Amino acid sequence: MQRKPQSVPLDGALVIDKPRGKTSHDVVDAARRIVGFRQIGHLGTLDPLATGVLVLLLGRATRLAQFYIGRRKRYDSTFRFGFATDTYDADGDPVGPDTAPQIDRAEIERLAAARVGKFPQMPPPYSAKKIHGRPAHELARKKKPVELKAAEIEVYDFHVNEVSGSLAKVSVECAAGTYIRSLAHDMGAALGCGAHLAEIVRTAVGEFTLDQAAKLEDLERAAKEGDLARYVIPLERLLPELPSVTILPLLEKRVRHGSKFNVQIAQIQPGRASVAQGATTELNSGEWRPARLRVFSQQERLIAIAEAVVPRTYQPVVVLEAEA
Repeated sequence: MQRKPQSVPLDGALVIDKPRGKTSHDVVDAARRIVGFRQIGHLGTLDPLATGVLVLLLGRATRLAQFYIGRRKRYDSTFRFGFATDTYDADGDPVGPDTAPQIDRAEIERLAAARVGKFPQMPPPYSAKKIHGRPAHELARKKKPVELKAAEIEVYDFHVNEVSGSLAKVSVECAAGTYIRSLAHDMGAALGCGAHLAEIVRTAVGEFTLDQAAKLEDLERAAKEGDLARYVIPLERLLPELPSVTILPLLEKRVRHGSKFNVQIAQIQPGRASVAQGATTELNSGEWRPARLRVFSQQERLIAIAEAVVPRTYQPVVVLEAEA
């Protein structure tokens, strides 16, 4: 029996601990079934092999996705040295025999240190990178040529936690668009023995951490108990790094109509610079961002995100319609 959709969707972010073997789309479909409405998007895909933080935006929060582009990511991973695979991870077919090397920790640490900073990275052939409008993995599975181009990425921290036999456990903080699979593959190539990504857990996407994450079965249980809202981070707590302003009703009408508005510097409250334990050391990658402002009503509801056009004058770029 199909669940009756809610009359008013939940608005906010939902942090999921994605299970291994599921695609990000699988998780979105499951969440839509559980919450009873379709207005759900996600902030960055995870491969089926991966587990951990998958952030879903629900209801009106989907309109804030554009402001999360560039959030840093943190991963705990296991690299297996001895052979490469065609997908660069444990779900692929081996390329050559397993040489089962006893790897040296100092050598792995040297290779990790050399990969901190900005550098060009070649995406895996089995990836979501588009080639003439089609994902590379579709072409690769059909044995068609995959002509990928290297893209500049940035790794902020690459720490070796443990080395045992042919396995290395590592933690990586990186910019969006970085392939951990490619890091493993390239390090194996540098050692001459091949390597692939054996396990990976995403522990953070910016401020969203694994400690906040709910499993799908937790959501199923909460839905039956009518308690789903306890897992949802409300709109008012999203984009915490942006400064905020609370405006009077007369000005609220201008904002809701998308008109420019003026505020006094003294009215603006700073964003939260510090982040929770387990989050990335900084929320965003280093690219330039326009000066943005969260706009709140007198009822402390988030009504818009605005950008500065001249000092003290802001233009709404996203206006959140009033709740039904």
